[in-house]
Amino acid sequence: MSTTRSTLRRRTLTLLLAGIAAVVTALGFGTPAFAVTHASATTQLRNAGISWVSSGNCSDRNTPTCTSFEGIRQATIDGIITFKRASGCAITITGGTETGHSSGTYSHWNGYKVDIAKTACVNNWINSAYTYVGYISGWGYQWRAPSGNLYTDEGNHWDILYYTCGC
Repeated sequence: MSTTRSTLRRRTLTLLLAGIAAVVTALGFGTPAFAVTHASATTQLRNAGISWVSSGNCSDRNTPTCTSFEGIRQATIDGIITFKRASGCAITITGGTETGHSSGTYSHWNGYKVDIAKTACVNNWINSAYTYVGYISGWGYQWRAPSGNLYTDEGNHWDILYYTCGC
């Protein structure tokens, strides 16, 4: 099978699954939006082949140079795992629930967001699979997935807001 056909099938399947996930979540049948521990999150990420880095070599949620997953929503963990599987890209998380990010309901601290490293694969996937929204002043260039999740190019990384576990 040609690479183009394989890519097209993978993207079609991803869009179909994201649509189903959005409907299931809207109807209240989705994965609960409960928070998980850092240990649970790291186990799930490691098992999915997702890595993470910390400029401070730590995981203390109250230290901005750490990368913590304490209090991250299960839907956010499921979302980044879904993104990795759908895109086929290597994923490195550079920010989680640690202090130092913007506040608000849909914030890193509240477990709705992760930051990931920019790579050619990630950039190409987001640009081709999602709908360009535009430039959001003070944030960056933004794309919306069929699930409603938002991917914002913040210059040196992608900021991802997971409303649902779809990508």
